[in-house]
Amino acid sequence: MPSEKILEEKKKVVAQLSDTLKTACTGVLVNYKGISVEDDTKLRKELRESGCQYKVVKNTLLRLALKDAGISGLDNVLEGTTALAIHSEDYVAPAKVLSGFADKSDTFKIKAGFIDGKVANVDEIKTLASLPSKEELVAQALRGLNAPITGFVTVLNGTIKGLVVALNAIAEKQQASA
Repeated sequence: MPSEKILEEKKKVVAQLSDTLKTACTGVLVNYKGISVEDDTKLRKELRESGCQYKVVKNTLLRLALKDAGISGLDNVLEGTTALAIHSEDYVAPAKVLSGFADKSDTFKIKAGFIDGKVANVDEIKTLASLPSKEELVAQALRGLNAPITGFVTVLNGTIKGLVVALNAIAEKQQASA
């Protein structure tokens, strides 16, 4: 039977993990078994650069934290080695980084994930990974909004340029006849 001190520490870990899960908009669970330390370091660096939190977690503690956070349906994938990548603002980042890494690795596998508290299977995570990032979507929207304005300005410039050329021709014709 575990001591009271150990139980209290585990309760703290579960509470912290649960709070983190509640604030996360998306999360991806992976089986990291079989990756080298070098690959794991590269993966952690890439996740950190994208703003993701990544941690290896015990399945029993994660199961309790998921239950406390109100995310159900992931109990069947909480077997073997489990790591969790989450992000509180970017829906795409964890899925994109981990899917890219899983495609290059034979042993690293995506188990499942969640999006706004709803369970997502492997195919949904891979679909999410194929979406452009938030910054790219904003840039595309701005380009879409800017295109009609740019076209309108171009048309106006052409019209004004034509008017100036016509007025200049009339002025030259009047000067020549005077």
